[in-house]
Amino acid sequence: MRQATETLTIDTSRQGLVEVTTEIAAWISAQGVGTGLLTIFCRHTSASLLIQENAAREVRHDIERYFAQIAPEGAGYAHDDEGPDDMPAHLRTALTQVHLSIPVLRGRLALGTWQGIYLFEHRRRPHRREIVLHLLGD
Repeated sequence: MRQATETLTIDTSRQGLVEVTTEIAAWISAQGVGTGLLTIFCRHTSASLLIQENAAREVRHDIERYFAQIAPEGAGYAHDDEGPDDMPAHLRTALTQVHLSIPVLRGRLALGTWQGIYLFEHRRRPHRREIVLHLLGD
């Protein structure tokens, strides 16, 4: 059994879903692990992680629009230290997740045909986000 870790830095340009599947899959491939488990952890409280469809762009747009409706800006939140998108970003993170676990089979992520891994940026301005990868396997 071996372990490997890495921190990916993702620069976001706006609110929304940023696909990171390719970067993560390339790192997995370089580790030489055939069977294992990958844990992905987002080190932020205003960004999160999702596994979602990666074929139709409309899916990403609809998800982004849905979260804007259920955690809207300008709803009179007490916490707005960093602007009107501050508290909605925290709520959107609370409704999603900051970690994922994905099996690795035959040296590849065991994602379904239409699944991709996304960093979900909940703030309007650009950010530099860190995602920690931890792979355990043989």
